[in-house]
Amino acid sequence: MPETPEEIYKRARFIADSDGRLPIPMYVAMPQFPYEGEFYVKPLIEPLVPEPPRRGEDGPAECPRCQYPDDGVIWSDDEWILATDSQPSGLPVAVLLQPREHLDLGQLDDAQAAAMGTMVVHLERAIASLDGVARVHVARWGDTDAHLNVFLYARPEGFGQFRGACLSLWEDILPPTPEGVWALNHKEVADRFAESYGGTVHIQAQQTDTSGIADRLSGL
Repeated sequence: MPETPEEIYKRARFIADSDGRLPIPMYVAMPQFPYEGEFYVKPLIEPLVPEPPRRGEDGPAECPRCQYPDDGVIWSDDEWILATDSQPSGLPVAVLLQPREHLDLGQLDDAQAAAMGTMVVHLERAIASLDGVARVHVARWGDTDAHLNVFLYARPEGFGQFRGACLSLWEDILPPTPEGVWALNHKEVADRFAESYGGTVHIQAQQTDTSGIADRLSGL
């Protein structure tokens, strides 16, 4: 039987200090960790069960993607959309793959799951084909939204310091990619993805304003 939340909390508190802080993990000393100096682990908070509902937990009426179905969309077909933020991040490419239907990962049927896997592979190829992209990272976090979010991030070539899970931290630290470069990168990704997989491209050389998508579709 899995441990209960209370059992996990009790086990963690056993090795915590008097303030409820767990030991500093070893990865803070790794080259790709973006911060340095003296660190403190935040005190461990007692688990809250049941958890608060996520956005869209009760259906499409409270789901940001369902309420704003065209926000940031650069590619689509009948069942899926690919979106990005009109405001550049510090990475060359950052896109979000979502089903049109209000579904989470575990609610996809076998055909939808197979399509998602195929699209992720085609997107990886499209993003990796851009000059200056070394790796493509795929991530899914489901703690904020009940609508499935699959993120794909491009790690720029030569920046081994950005390796692994810390890439999403460096994304917010780096200065934003120039808007023209950001728009062109995502147009090329959408074009190459449509060429290999199909679907319709919705981005021009200069992307139209879709401000606000970051707030509505954070997914974190």
